[in-house]
Amino acid sequence: MNHLKELSKKDRQLLEVCCQALDDTKADDLAVLDVSKQSSITNFLILATANSNPHLSALKRDLDKSLKDHNVKILGVDEGNHSGWSVVDAFDVMIHLFTPDMRENYSLETLWKDATPIDVLELLSKPADRSA
Repeated sequence: MNHLKELSKKDRQLLEVCCQALDDTKADDLAVLDVSKQSSITNFLILATANSNPHLSALKRDLDKSLKDHNVKILGVDEGNHSGWSVVDAFDVMIHLFTPDMRENYSLETLWKDATPIDVLELLSKPADRSA
């Protein structure tokens, strides 16, 4: 079953904006999880890995700019004081940016193992505003 077809246009566009910004800035191991059935605070988690702390800062900067350009309100940011983990809260989606060691240490994919994965490649290849 293709979970993308079940997403609202608004949700799909938001996920595409986030994933495209992260992909453009060369994020590694990009993952999107639908946690709407498991979480009362957000619908989606996006996880991405940076190859260094400067790369982590660049990912966050470019993500922030892209969200702002698309009029997405950011509710909060926790930059972790160079901890190797940064979180951006855009209400319906929470974006977690990690250095490799922090991603492995916290293993959010394991914590949210009951979440439904969403195909990132399809999000990157088929913008929702493109006619079907």
